[in-house]
Order: sequence, then structure tokens, then C-alpha cells
Amino acid sequence: MKRSKRYTTLLEKSRVKKTYPLKEAIEIVKETATAKFNESVEISMVLGVNPKKSDQMVRGSVSLPNGTGKERKVLVFAVGDKEKEAKEAGADYIGGDEYVEKIKKGWIDFDAVVAQPEMMPKVGKLGRILGPRGLMPNPKTGTVTNDVGNVVKEIKKGKVDFKVDKTGNIHSIIGKVSFTVEAIFDNLKEFISEVIKVKPSAVRGTYIKAIYISSTMGPGMKVDISDINNILR
Repeated sequence: MKRSKRYTTLLEKSRVKKTYPLKEAIEIVKETATAKFNESVEISMVLGVNPKKSDQMVRGSVSLPNGTGKERKVLVFAVGDKEKEAKEAGADYIGGDEYVEKIKKGWIDFDAVVAQPEMMPKVGKLGRILGPRGLMPNPKTGTVTNDVGNVVKEIKKGKVDFKVDKTGNIHSIIGKVSFTVEAIFDNLKEFISEVIKVKPSAVRGTYIKAIYISSTMGPGMKVDISDINNILR
């Protein structure tokens, strides 16, 4: 793959083959984020799991203490009192059949979906559309719930869902390069801690094989796993 001059320069500057303590890696990510917009900070985790096996699936959600820095549009499938509750909590779109039909026609102008359990027979019809995009409501991530108001508030504040992909990796936005080192550090610590908490009991051997953090347009920094272990003790 052909790399731009800017990317190559950043890659050399970052000495990407090294591993770094978490805070140092964050500092380098911020230093090498030179795009003309407020880049996101992203985490990639390489896990020692086989996602083809149902008992090794890793998924969950975590409320980042400092949010993601990104405004998230939330769609709620709800009726009656729960519709009112979702509106008061700040949901961007609320309804039922009309949104099922819109999505079937290609509308995907939202970042998260919450549904009352009673609405899931209708929402379930959208599995082939929402599933591959990581938007399908699921009880394990708390997005199938009767407590729609609080869930919407959590998402708006910075709750993110994660799910291991078919190659055994997890990817997520963790903040913005405009955040302080401490704010990014706290978000990363919370995210990594939650991934560790949901480790499947069927997994044997090394669970977390590698962790990388990067900005949207910058090179990835490999984080020293031993430093992570010390931080989380």
C-alpha cells in the first residue's frame, strides 16, 4: 500500500516497532495527530479467542468516564410511556413501524439503537441490516430494556458497545486527540478493564495478545501489556 509523505514521516517519528507504557503511547498519539480536524483516538485489541465458537464470543458495553467527544444519534423503538421517557432522555428518533420501514429502505442516520423488549419482534426483522453494522439491540449490551431513559442518557454521555470481529479483534473510538492525556488514559483504562471482565470462561491461554492505540489518520502505537497489568491491579 502506498503511504503519503505525511504518514511516512509520522511513522518514522513514532518508532512504531517499539512498545510503550500506556501514558507514553497516548502522548505520542496526540503528538502525531497532525490532520486538520479533531481526530478520534481509537483502540484495537488483539484477543486470543476463536469467535467462531459461541462460547468464546466477546461482547459488552462500557460507559467511558469522559465520553467519546462525538455526538451520537440514538434511535429508540418504543411506545406509550416509554416513548415519552426516551424523548425526555434526549433520544433523536423514537417510534416503531415507521422506522422499521425507513431502515428497510436504506435509512441509517443513527449511531445506536435501543428497543423495548416488546418491540424486538419488529426490530428482529432488521437483523441483516443492523447486525453487520453493530447496531442491533441486544440484552447483553443493555440496549434491549424497559429502562430506555437511562440507557439513552448513558449512550449520550459516552457509553460504547464492543464486539469481537471474525478475526478476533476489538476496535472502538475512545475519545478525541483534543482530550487531555489523563482523560484519554481514564477512558482506555475503563474500556480495557471491561473487556477483561467479560473474558469467556472457555478461553485458555493468553487472552489479550496485543493492544494498539492510534489517531484517525496516524500510525498505531503498541502498548506494553505488562504496563496495563500494573495499572489494572
